[in-house]
Amino acid sequence: MSFTDPIGDMLTRIRNAARARHAAVEIPGSTLKRRVAEILRDEGYVDDVQWNDVGPQGSLSITLRYEGPRRPAIAGIKRVSKPSLRRYVSKDEIPHVMGGLGVAILSTSRGVLTDQQARKAGVGGEIICTVW
Repeated sequence: MSFTDPIGDMLTRIRNAARARHAAVEIPGSTLKRRVAEILRDEGYVDDVQWNDVGPQGSLSITLRYEGPRRPAIAGIKRVSKPSLRRYVSKDEIPHVMGGLGVAILSTSRGVLTDQQARKAGVGGEIICTVW
């Protein structure tokens, strides 16, 4: 199956799995997806990220986090920069998601960073997604 937006597909799989209250979700792997998943883990939105070397490209297994028995830790996840409309920001234009309660994930010249890390490093880049 061919995807025009692999990151959008990853975010949709995570969103759908959280709404269906699945324990984990399996996603075709790439380096960018792996880094985004690691940021989600570091920020406390998912419990665990495992890389599986199966098939030609590998896969990611993401264990979702829930607050209590029924409420997912990810209240919302949104793709910002799309293949049809890329969204780039300078270091001064990096958005504050939900007044600082959420996180924006950016692809910068220094790698994939959160909004706070990009502000601290003084770099802008492409906004991949926002999570709250």
